Amino acid sequence: MLHDTILILDFGSQVTQLIARRVREAHVYCEVHPCDVSSAWVREFAASGRLKGIILSGSHASVYEVDDKAPDAVFELGVPVLGICYGMQTMAQQLGGQVSGGDKREFGYAEVRAHGHTRLLQGIEDFRTAEGHGMLKVWMSHGDKVTALPPGFKVMASTPSCPIAGMADETRHYYGVQFHPEVTHTVQGRAILNRFVLDICAAKPDWVMGNYIDEAVARIREQVGDEEVILGLSGGVDSSVAAALIHRAIGEQLTCVFVDHGLLRKDEGKMVIDMFAGQLHANIVAVDASAQFLGHLQGVADPEQKRKIIGREFVEVFKAQAAKLKAGGNGHKGATFLAQGTIYPDVIESGGAKSKKAVTIKSHHNVGGLPEQLGLKLLEPLRDLFKDEVRELGVALGLPPAMVYRHPFPGPGLGVRILGEVKKEYADLLREADAIFIEELRNFRDEASGKSWYDLTSQAFAVFLPVKSVGVMGDGRTYDYVVALRAVQTSDFMTADWAELPYALLKKVSSRIINEVRGINRVTYDVSSKPPATIEWE
Repeated sequence: MLHDTILILDFGSQVTQLIARRVREAHVYCEVHPCDVSSAWVREFAASGRLKGIILSGSHASVYEVDDKAPDAVFELGVPVLGICYGMQTMAQQLGGQVSGGDKREFGYAEVRAHGHTRLLQGIEDFRTAEGHGMLKVWMSHGDKVTALPPGFKVMASTPSCPIAGMADETRHYYGVQFHPEVTHTVQGRAILNRFVLDICAAKPDWVMGNYIDEAVARIREQVGDEEVILGLSGGVDSSVAAALIHRAIGEQLTCVFVDHGLLRKDEGKMVIDMFAGQLHANIVAVDASAQFLGHLQGVADPEQKRKIIGREFVEVFKAQAAKLKAGGNGHKGATFLAQGTIYPDVIESGGAKSKKAVTIKSHHNVGGLPEQLGLKLLEPLRDLFKDEVRELGVALGLPPAMVYRHPFPGPGLGVRILGEVKKEYADLLREADAIFIEELRNFRDEASGKSWYDLTSQAFAVFLPVKSVGVMGDGRTYDYVVALRAVQTSDFMTADWAELPYALLKKVSSRIINEVRGINRVTYDVSSKPPATIEWE
């Protein structure tokens, strides 16, 4: 790709992905790589002619306790550099300044005074003090601080407890901020990053999904040639968009395998088949393996065991179908590629885990593993994209917005939304309750914004609780199951607040579930935020 590029070097921060997302939101392409890449690698990256600037991320470590530093080439290429938190500290230390442990740590909200009218902060402020000082409302997360500026730098920002909360060498276009502009808590964070990327680095904002399709299609055709591809189609956003993109590129050379494990949402299988077979005219093999999955889950209550069983059985079912497709026949010569809906956060998180720079977030099933078991080459057409970009791409490819903007659904499906043992009876009850909840979220609109409550929530679902409670229906006594409703609002899924749904909406949902789903007589609403709770219950 020949897009202007911002290189982000990751020192292990949990929010490095947010830096990349903010840069992409400015329609500028960026890549995240571990901080320990070599100077030769950085020079080679720059030799492509597309490198416009470098951002150094934060870290949980202290610069005087670890060897992690930016490659020397970063400060030899003549491109603008922005250091964030640890990134500012390593910039200071490497260029001749000093970093020390602070007497007072800063975590959370802070108000930063801007100094010197630097290009990075010029005209960007949240309010002014009575003395006329421009102030920024920011988010801090640090214990160390820069105590002596490197030669050529001046103070760009300060707080009472952190006299050097920002520094700048305007001649070389080097900037450092102790706060985190990538998080939404820093009110002007997007404006600051846009100033760096678009103005100081002069990167062209040409990273647009509508234009990306032709580029991606050409790359898929070049990689695949006249060979054939199989893809595990889950019905989720990532696999659906990957399928639509690959089908656009190679048509009949793609075969999608859709596995129904009996733990899908209501009518999910029908929707997927109708969309891909009916409208896109893609080759699709549908496998009903619900009896197999539910049989292996019988008597298993531990969430991690359930996940492992569901993952294992999916691999077994998919391997059986892949073997048939590899063998060819019916006009097909046999698949040699496995396509996966891997997206950029999966790649970043797996890379961080391998480099051990980050505290482990998670490993991801899409990155490695299955292709080796199947003896197939790997095709990952979305691996450069974030989730919001995948959604934009899906709409540009002609997928219905209702499919593309569906709330996230876990890989194990309802298996981790049924607490304890999974039974067909429980899955059937939960499917109906969940469908009613989602339908009413779509129906109810917020008066102020005019948007549906489905669009105003980031994730919403019902959870089946394996307990019974006494109820009264008519003149009779009932002893039936309980479901919990969960709806959250979040910008990044790292933290989330429970959604303050209107009482009228909750009342309607509860009434419908209790009256329409025979076997459920009580509905509760989960008012836990993340943290301390997680978004899913298991």
